[in-house]
Amino acid sequence: MKSSSKIEWHKLLGKLLKDLLSPVDIQVFPDAPVMSKSPEIDVVLIKRNPGKWTPAQLALLPDGIRDTQVTDILLEFKYTESLSEKAVQQALTYDFLYKAHKTDEKQVQSFLLSATKPQNSTLKKLGYKSTKVPGIYRSKFQLVRQIILISLNELSNEPYNAFVKCFATHRQEKQKAFDSLEQSGLLNSSTNELKWFILGLKGLWFTEKGDDMNLEMTAEQVAELGKIWGNAFLSSLSVEELLEHYDRQKILSQFKPQERLAGLKPQDILTQLKPQERLAGLKPQELDELQEYLKKREQKKEN
Repeated sequence: MKSSSKIEWHKLLGKLLKDLLSPVDIQVFPDAPVMSKSPEIDVVLIKRNPGKWTPAQLALLPDGIRDTQVTDILLEFKYTESLSEKAVQQALTYDFLYKAHKTDEKQVQSFLLSATKPQNSTLKKLGYKSTKVPGIYRSKFQLVRQIILISLNELSNEPYNAFVKCFATHRQEKQKAFDSLEQSGLLNSSTNELKWFILGLKGLWFTEKGDDMNLEMTAEQVAELGKIWGNAFLSSLSVEELLEHYDRQKILSQFKPQERLAGLKPQDILTQLKPQERLAGLKPQELDELQEYLKKREQKKEN
């Protein structure tokens, strides 16, 4: 992997988390300052309400983060850099500066997200040991243990891990993450902006090879790229193929009743209704006319 890439990966992660978690009542502040005139943290998640995560939130939060109940979560993200003593020191500095302004330090938890798989020698040096949850490490050292390590390449393939795992460096792990998002249906209920961003990320890595290219691309440009590719893909589909991607009832709900019935013959419509449904809504005068019609029809049969 070339280190010459000019993409600010932590800003792309921040963009994804903001689009993903804002609808489920979690505030996300990319590049949030920890104090006045201080360095900026890559991402800060602020859980609005104390207490347990809601089911909607748990469906989107990865291992490690979903297992904590604090209100303030700090994320330090390393994409091109490997886990190092310097990276941990940086995360500890942000953790200390942020807690200096909090009345309850126990409501703050810092995480170091590593896109590359940490080397065993570095883990040993920093006292990190694997937990029962794949990809989650905790240090045995008193100071370092304040920073929980998340190795994106080692996270399980559960759908709730897929969003952050899209930033893993191993190609096959990234592919698993995108496949999981498509198969789980999580994107179907997401905003268009998030769908475009995910599609843009996938295209950036698997088509444009963004992690190896010397290029500049903002989070907004990634989303716009995904929108362009998405529209191009949809326009190439036949009606039958398009219907495979969308629920028919949701499509019909976008049309007015008269638009849904356009082209249908009256008898085709009536055959779908029960007798009481056919009569529902008729005025007394219309019912009288119907009775008169039925009398004449019976008379014709008798004759």
